[in-house]
Amino acid sequence: MNFRIWIYCGLTTAIMFYFNTTVAEDDLTNAFGTSTIIIAAEKDACYRFDVYIAKNRNQQIRGLMYVRHLPEFSGMLFIYPTANIRSMWMKNTYVSLDILFIREDGTISSIEANTKPLSLKSINAIEPVTYVLELNAGVTAKIHINTDSLVYLQSTSEK
Repeated sequence: MNFRIWIYCGLTTAIMFYFNTTVAEDDLTNAFGTSTIIIAAEKDACYRFDVYIAKNRNQQIRGLMYVRHLPEFSGMLFIYPTANIRSMWMKNTYVSLDILFIREDGTISSIEANTKPLSLKSINAIEPVTYVLELNAGVTAKIHINTDSLVYLQSTSEK
């Protein structure tokens, strides 16, 4: 009898995990506009990223919560109307991220690399910024994105 219960619980958990992952990723496409950004990294190299755009308060609260996979050259760009000290956290975020705090002119103020998934610790900008970019953990080190890099924003599809 216990074996049947374990099988049932295991199958139920697997189905719920699959459903929640699929819903979270489909939800991103439905809930956010998209854009392309270019980052000019060191050594005269430029890299293209496809990003979801979080412009309004509800989108910014949601962010990448519940996402369990993020393609390597994708992420989420938070756009704020004015520069301010921005604070992020990893609540309900299952993937480790590199978080870039970006000034209005596209220069990078600071980077918090390899954030801890599901952490409630505040991750703060060191100065007022207008943009925050979340990328997969390790991408900034891999392609040499640093505070000398420049972020170029493209037009966005609205949602």
